[in-house]
Amino acid sequence: MSSAKKTISFGIPCYNSAEYMDKCILSILEGSDYADDVQIVIVDDGSTKDETPAKADEWQARYPNNIKAVHQENGGHGVAVMKAVANADGVYFKNIDSDDWADADALKALLAQLRRFIEIDEKVDLVLTNYVYEHVEDNTRNIVDYRKVLPVGRVFAWAEMGHFKVSQYLLMHALTYRTETLRSANLQMPPHTFYVDNIYAYVPFPKCHSLYYLDVDLYRYYIGREDQSVNEKVLTSRVDHYWRVARIMMQAYHVYDDIDCVQLRGYMMNYFTIIMAICSVFSKMSDREDAMDELQKLWDELKAYDARMYRRAKHGVIGLATNLPGKLGEKITIGGYKIAQKVVKFN
Repeated sequence: MSSAKKTISFGIPCYNSAEYMDKCILSILEGSDYADDVQIVIVDDGSTKDETPAKADEWQARYPNNIKAVHQENGGHGVAVMKAVANADGVYFKNIDSDDWADADALKALLAQLRRFIEIDEKVDLVLTNYVYEHVEDNTRNIVDYRKVLPVGRVFAWAEMGHFKVSQYLLMHALTYRTETLRSANLQMPPHTFYVDNIYAYVPFPKCHSLYYLDVDLYRYYIGREDQSVNEKVLTSRVDHYWRVARIMMQAYHVYDDIDCVQLRGYMMNYFTIIMAICSVFSKMSDREDAMDELQKLWDELKAYDARMYRRAKHGVIGLATNLPGKLGEKITIGGYKIAQKVVKFN
């Protein structure tokens, strides 16, 4: 592997991903025209059931200037992402999960913009692009863009952003961080935990002082596999993972005290409110006998940690709608979720 500084490193966490990782890797290589300044860090997260480790090594052997294969004991998605960050040689870093892929034209546009930032020595902390839900079950697409929320095609600060819809938040798929900015956030990802992408798309934001929105549909997010973590049945069975993620996000900031920018503070509080709402909805849907007791513990911890954050998350419109009391309230809450799922198609 060349030690020369790369424009961007793409992290690809792989766990038993042999069936689909090639498409992801090829989308980056081909979309970048095999450019020397593009790096792919394949992290084999302790795969044991297929040829993922061997495939990672084979890719590195074929393209040693572009691809670095890293192997670790199984730690889970977040640990694998941060392993890629630690091994990245790029000025910028973007994570792409092994069952997803990058659009070629959009990738070329991103590379051109990042190269320009480097050429003129403009240190942009966070570059934002659109992403596309690719729904396998009905062969449809749902594009998430930010044209009416963010300034397009120029560097800006959080204070210049507008109001985000519930379906429009800045998920991991939209983010390309300046690598040193991401590292400065010192993210602590819990091992063997799903849904940590919410931590990745929340905790580093106050470290990002300059942003740029490139209006291209870069990230193609495959959705519809039965074993995916966002599958409703899978998510319900792992509601405790969301409790874990919510606690980490909760304790990252006293939002109203720690975040100076009013717009960023509002965005982060709204996003955290959504996470708490997810905890509430899926706790109600869970078969775990202790689900509602654990949910109550989570709310009690939030109230003790920061009463103002608690009031906003629990007693705002979303909090009230997802925490209606009694059996009837539970039915209404779950029914509301089902309607939202059909409209937004987020899993």
